[in-house]
Amino acid sequence: MNKLSRGPQLDPAEIEAMIVARDRELDNSFSKDAQLMLVANARRSRTDKLVRVAKPHKILDPEHGPLIAVRLNILTRKTLGGIETNLDSQAMAPSGDPIPGLYAAGEVAGFGGGGVHGYNALEGTFLGGCIFSGRAAGLAVART
Repeated sequence: MNKLSRGPQLDPAEIEAMIVARDRELDNSFSKDAQLMLVANARRSRTDKLVRVAKPHKILDPEHGPLIAVRLNILTRKTLGGIETNLDSQAMAPSGDPIPGLYAAGEVAGFGGGGVHGYNALEGTFLGGCIFSGRAAGLAVART
């Protein structure tokens, strides 16, 4: 992959050392690796046990190889923020006053459409917020 790289080169020995260290954590029942602790906690639920495809395993386990390199081109998938709006979906100016004639709905109006489900909204809960904020914007425009 380094031959195809458009940026910094990876040191294979450094990458291997990180993976070996991570794999060692799976053998340690007292591991404090945050990601492995979260996975172990999530897998306690029956739903997670049934739905998850891959059980936690060592990255260098020959049964789960070979390793491949993938070049990623990172894109924005969610805004997780956006234009501040009031309850009528009117876009707000920095002064805190509504901008006449400018409305925002859906993800552009904030996380999942105005944050209806809070900051910890789960994947799939955005549609309700998008519909709700779109409806509010439509009703407000109809009143003008």
